[in-house]
Amino acid sequence: MLQQCGRCSWSIDFMDRLKLHNTPMSYQMPKIHIPTYITAFTDGEGCFCVSTNKSARHKLGWEIRPSFSVSQNKARAQVLYLMKDYFGCGSIRPDRSDKTIKYEVRSLNDLLTRIIPHFEEHPLISTKNESFRLFKEICLMMKNRQHKLTENVEKIRFLSRQINGEHKTKI
Repeated sequence: MLQQCGRCSWSIDFMDRLKLHNTPMSYQMPKIHIPTYITAFTDGEGCFCVSTNKSARHKLGWEIRPSFSVSQNKARAQVLYLMKDYFGCGSIRPDRSDKTIKYEVRSLNDLLTRIIPHFEEHPLISTKNESFRLFKEICLMMKNRQHKLTENVEKIRFLSRQINGEHKTKI
């Protein structure tokens, strides 16, 4: 049963939501504040990433792809369906690299209108908040088409390395 109070104050019987996805659960969970739960879960398991890959197809020679994702093993994948329902965007797919299930949002529009506003209203409390801040900065640059300027591509690549760690950025 879904109850909504105010603009984004979601409270839900988690068991009812899981039944929508035919997810078996053997215990009862209390009603929880879904936005807070999603933020806390993301703080521990989520990833804000900006991939920068060399590309002959792109005018400046770089493809820039922001994404938000959360991975879980198959036994705990029900939370990914909850997130997809809550945000109303993204996809859920198997991740062959580590045999997990991944919820991922890649659409810049969805990142700007659904994901970023959520984490502005319900902030992360770990150091992941700094990654979110840089991720948001890059997404806003892309919204304003600043990634189409040579000098900004290098800035975005630099910022993405701060989020991803030097070893994850493809050159």
